[in-house]
Amino acid sequence: MTPFAYDRAPSLAAAVASRARHRSDGVWDAGADFFAGGTDLVQLMRESLRNPDRVVDITALPGLDQIEDRGSSVRLGALVRMSDAASHTLVRDHYPVVTEALLASASAQVRNLATLGGNLLQRTRCGYFRDPGSPCNKREPGSGCPAIQGQNRFHAIFGGSEHCIATYAGDLANALAALDATVTIAGPQGERAILVTELHRPPGATPAVETQLAPGELITAIDVPADRRGWRSHYLKIRDRASFEWSIASAAVALDLDGGVVRDVRIAVGGVATTPWRLPQVEAALRGRRLTPELARGATALAAEGAVPHGRNLYKVELIRRTVARALEEIGGLA
Repeated sequence: MTPFAYDRAPSLAAAVASRARHRSDGVWDAGADFFAGGTDLVQLMRESLRNPDRVVDITALPGLDQIEDRGSSVRLGALVRMSDAASHTLVRDHYPVVTEALLASASAQVRNLATLGGNLLQRTRCGYFRDPGSPCNKREPGSGCPAIQGQNRFHAIFGGSEHCIATYAGDLANALAALDATVTIAGPQGERAILVTELHRPPGATPAVETQLAPGELITAIDVPADRRGWRSHYLKIRDRASFEWSIASAAVALDLDGGVVRDVRIAVGGVATTPWRLPQVEAALRGRRLTPELARGATALAAEGAVPHGRNLYKVELIRRTVARALEEIGGLA
C-alpha cells in the first residue's frame, strides 16, 4: 500500500475544503479520497488500484448517520450503516425493496461497517479492472477493454460501449432507482440534489468517470419519496451462490396496485448493465392493466429490448426476462 496522509474532518465544510483544496496551479487536487466504512476503498488501496495522497475521514460528520421522517420523504443519512438501514422500521415497513436489497448485499460483517453513501459509489467488480496486470480503460484510460472479447460472463448487456462493458455491482442503487429516490450532494459550489438514476454515468468514451460527482463533492443523504410508502416493492437477486456474491441479474420492482390493476410501476434491473437500469418499456406495457401471470410474462418479454450481449453473457438476455417476470409474480401474489 502506498503511503498516504490522513485527515479527520470535524465538519462537512471542513471535509469539502480538505478534499477540494487546490494545487498552486489552480487545478483540483484529485489525489485525496473520502473514507467512511472503507470496505471498498481499503481493498482498492491494498491492491494498488487506488493510491490517494490523502485520506479524509468523514465518519465523525454530524447528522449524516440518522434516518428521519421528513414528511415528504424518508431521509437516509449517507453515513448510516447498511445493516442499520435494513433493520430500521421506516425502511423495513415502508420500503421493503430497500431492506431486501441491503440484506442481499455482501456479508453481515461488511453490512455492519459499510455506509449507504459508500455503497452507492463502490467501484466495479470487473476482473480485468481488479487485476493490475490487465489493461482496463476504467483504470488506465486508453489501454483497452479485454472483456469485450474475453471473459465476459458477468458483464453488461445494457449501457456498454466499445470502451467498457463492466457491470455496476451494487444492489441498493437499483432498489432506490425503483423508488425514484434522490441523493443530496455537497461540494465546493454548495448543495444539489439529483435522482439516483442520474448519479452513475454510462461508460461512453470515458469509462474512468463513473459518477456525476465533481472533485470535492460527497453524498450527504438519500431521500425516498413518502408517496411510495403505499406501494408494494420487492428485490429479487439471482446469483451463482446464495450469499456474499454479486448478482448475474436482479430486479427491483415498485408497484402501485388498485384492485389488481397496475396504477403505476417502476422497474430497475441490476447485474446486466453498466449503471442501475430502468425498464420504461416494461413499465408502459404494465401500466393501466390488470396484473396476471400472462401480462407479467408478456410485458417482461420486452425486458431485453436493446440488449447487446458479448458471447459468454448471451444467457443474460433470457435470464433478465425471467428475473423480472418472477419478481412481478412474487410481488403481485401470482407466484
